[in-house]
Amino acid sequence: MPGTAEALAGWASDLTPTDIDVAFARRALIDTVAVTLAAGDEALRNIVAALPDSARWSAMGHLLDFDDLHIESTAHISVVIVPAVLAAGGDAGAYLAGAGVMARLGQALGWRHYAAGWHATCTAGAPAAAVASGIALGLTTEQLASAIALAVPASGGVQRAFGTHAKSLQVGFATQAGVRAAQLAARGATADPAALDDWLALVGGAPDRLDLSGPAVPGGLAVKMFPCCYALQRPIAAIRELRGRHHVDPAQVARLTVRTPADTIAPLIHDQPRTGLEAKFSLPYAMATALLDDHPDFTSFSDEAVRRPAAQQLMNQVEVVTTPGGGGLLAGEVTVEIELASGEMLSTSLAQPPGSPASPPTEAELVDKLAHCGVGAPELMTGLDWTSAGRLLREVLPRNRSAEAEVG
Repeated sequence: MPGTAEALAGWASDLTPTDIDVAFARRALIDTVAVTLAAGDEALRNIVAALPDSARWSAMGHLLDFDDLHIESTAHISVVIVPAVLAAGGDAGAYLAGAGVMARLGQALGWRHYAAGWHATCTAGAPAAAVASGIALGLTTEQLASAIALAVPASGGVQRAFGTHAKSLQVGFATQAGVRAAQLAARGATADPAALDDWLALVGGAPDRLDLSGPAVPGGLAVKMFPCCYALQRPIAAIRELRGRHHVDPAQVARLTVRTPADTIAPLIHDQPRTGLEAKFSLPYAMATALLDDHPDFTSFSDEAVRRPAAQQLMNQVEVVTTPGGGGLLAGEVTVEIELASGEMLSTSLAQPPGSPASPPTEAELVDKLAHCGVGAPELMTGLDWTSAGRLLREVLPRNRSAEAEVG
């Protein structure tokens, strides 16, 4: 019986994308390139300047936490797979193979793996990046299985990194490891594919959950409307709905209560954020910025915005009430209640935030997101392809070899 690595390698080798799949891949390409370019002025750019293309682009693409998410695996798929494909000179087919493997491997890891504190984007990402890069390099099925196994030692990443540069960097390291594994396999490096099954058992995964049926990327991808952790997309959307419907004055808010299954806020580890990066993983701050800002954007998640007296006051008025379990970031629904100084109570509940697979973004919302990222929407919507995207990233975010010499 073939093991998990052989099964995934065989699936990836045999994948024949449909026109719908190719369009899906292009949306992921555009979204990922846009959020990567949007981070171009951040301090991390100089920090990662010496890293290879795959690591540098992944780290920058994940920095603002505006990249897409696969709900079922709790993994940011495109920020790993797009850079791996572009670094290896691949196309939509390589993306879909890598994305499909990452989604399926993430599902085999399951919610228990994520709830234990692992960062599934990294753990599922390294072997999947090996597949994406391997397909781009023309590896055989046997070589792909070896590449997956060669990536296993780098399949790590923890949620304690959330709110620091380490979160983006560990994603970059995972992508780089996958690309390196594929390159080594192409040169003849061997590995035991059973290493993936052994590793799955060590980190709480279950190979029997592997499902090779369905579309290229089962469940689709959630596109973020706000540049922060996906666990905040639904609460922010709920607050904005209340704010717009009742014209809520933030100064009149006496108390704000969030009711949600406990698992839906598992990544939100910063109740009193001190920086913009920490604020991206803070439920109290998300509620504050959703009340204070017309549309929470990059400025909303800056260090200065976190220090606003109005934001600090609102954070202290947030109460979080959880019910046990849930099993995912969109389990059940979130209910938000606002008590005004007058005693009036406002309440709303939401199951699916805008941009989720069940509530996909409109064309207008996608164009608006590109505008928020500061990129030319018409050019990206009509002219970007898998060849020009790699060229664009190399021009805008070039590797600094003098920095490499200083580090090395």
